[in-house]
This record gives sequence, C-alpha cells and structure tokens, in this order.
Amino acid sequence: MSIQANQRRLTAPDIRARKGGSPIVALTSYHAHTAALLDKHCDLILVGDSLGMVMHGLETTVPVTLDMMILQGRAVMRGSARALVVVDMPFGSYEASREQAFMSAARVMKETGCGAIKLEGGRRMAETITFLVERGIPVMGHVGLTPQSINALGGFRTQGRDPSDWGPIEEDARAVAEAGAFAMVLEAIAEPLAAKITRQVAIPTIGIGASAACDGQILVLEDMLGLSPRVPKFAKRYSDLGPAIDRAVATYAAEVRSRSFPSADNVYEIKPRHAKAP
Repeated sequence: MSIQANQRRLTAPDIRARKGGSPIVALTSYHAHTAALLDKHCDLILVGDSLGMVMHGLETTVPVTLDMMILQGRAVMRGSARALVVVDMPFGSYEASREQAFMSAARVMKETGCGAIKLEGGRRMAETITFLVERGIPVMGHVGLTPQSINALGGFRTQGRDPSDWGPIEEDARAVAEAGAFAMVLEAIAEPLAAKITRQVAIPTIGIGASAACDGQILVLEDMLGLSPRVPKFAKRYSDLGPAIDRAVATYAAEVRSRSFPSADNVYEIKPRHAKAP
C-alpha cells in the first residue's frame, strides 16, 4: 500500500488561479539546499538560465545549454516539495521550430520532473506556446527585457520608458496570454506599463524590475542575498552574505595556517583498549 504525501506540490493551474489574488512569491534556485530553504516561503521556484552568470561566471545567458538546465533542475526538484518548479528553456533550444521546442521541453520535464517550462518572447513565440500547451506542457512566458536577446537589444536596457514604445510590448503580452501561457514574467519594464499590462491580461504577471501592481514578484536569489558582485537597480538586497562569507573563509584560512584547526574537538581519537577480565 502506497503512502500519500500530506503536502501537495503546487501546479501551473494553481498559479494561474492566483490572478488578482494573493501575490505570488517567486525566487530563482539552482541547488538542492537553496531550494529546500526557499520551498516553505515561495509559491514558485525558477531554475533560471541566469545560472550561467551566477554559477559559471558567464557574461550573458546565451551560452547556457539544455544539459546545464536539466542538471540543476533535477537538483532543485530534489530539494523542494511544495513550490511549483519552472525550468528555463535556454537560448537555441526552442526558437527554430515548434517541434524543436516540444522535443526540448519534453526532455526537460521528463528528466527533471518539473511542473512547467519558461521561454522568452512575445508574438513571435505565440504559436510555439500554443503548440506546447496543446501537448501537455505548461508554459510561462517572458516579455519586456529578454536576456537571451541581449545581443540584438544592445544591452540590458529598461523597456517602455517612452510611451511611444508601449504598443509592441503590450501586443507581446497579450499574445503570450492568448496563446495559453499560465503566467508571464515582466522584466525591466517601466512601472506604468507593467501595471497596465497586468490589468490587461487574464493571466498572472510576475515582475522583476516592473511594478508592485504585478500579480507576483521574482528575484535572482544571489542578488537579494548580496552574493552577486553586480546587482541591478530593481534587485533589493535583503541580506549581505558576501562579506560574511569572506570573513568566515579568512578566519578558516588563518586557523589552518596557525594549526589551530583542527582542534581536539574536530579529530578522531583511537578507541581505548577494553579492560582485561580479572
């Protein structure tokens, strides 16, 4: 007889139903241990392709591979039990065709066990989103600043600061919603535009550098913990762990060099001989 877990993991429909309700809490994670810490606080954990920059020191997300996403997706699934885990589709794994997108997304879901995937792009990806959703793959959209297109955009630039530029961004958001995505990330979009899009679309918007009016918020975990050397304006630091780690490592190094570590408390002694019988 199987034993059912008391706690059910959140699903894409659960997140979709939060439109206009209690704000959705989301963060990125790439490891089992951080996922376990986030799981009791977050509704959604994103295994973002930002791992290329955070974990591997890459300048952009462009070089990230599908194998990298799957490896870290497995780790996050092992570390979490409650939150919906969404895995980013990396650059080059879905743009060529709907069929390529399906094969890549199916592999991610089968090999990680995650509950959804995320891909970037608005109108140009609408047909692909519909194709995936119709075949059982929940999709989170991503509009505004799309980091995988950084070379075409010319840098990490805020979108929609000029109202004359709003039209195409609004059309992208509507296309993603109408294509069947269960939610969408709005990244680095001027606050009034992000608030307007949130009112316009029927699915939850999750802001990152957008608006408090969004249906939820997401940050890169390392940014909000003070572990990233370069932090964007929108990433509030809720802690400053970088200097604390530096101090801890410096203390460890000094104790190793002075031979004060390991001490008697940190080594194993030989077992005492059993007393001989009289």
